[in-house]
Amino acid sequence: MLKSYEAIYDNGQVKWLGEQPSVQSARVIVTVLEETALPVKRRFPPDAIAGKGKTLGDLVSPIVDEEDWECLK
Repeated sequence: MLKSYEAIYDNGQVKWLGEQPSVQSARVIVTVLEETALPVKRRFPPDAIAGKGKTLGDLVSPIVDEEDWECLK
């Protein structure tokens, strides 16, 4: 019986994108796609910095005038 599994081969390592086969060894057929976008891993801040941020101004309007913004010049 044949069953398909999706994985990414990266620097000699196989990274499974979903379900992985429950076998110790297997013969595989590899299909190479021209360009594959690696899945973006969402980053999370460490728990050690939780609650340490401060809001310095209004959340809607900027804390400084637009004339003072270097990027707008």
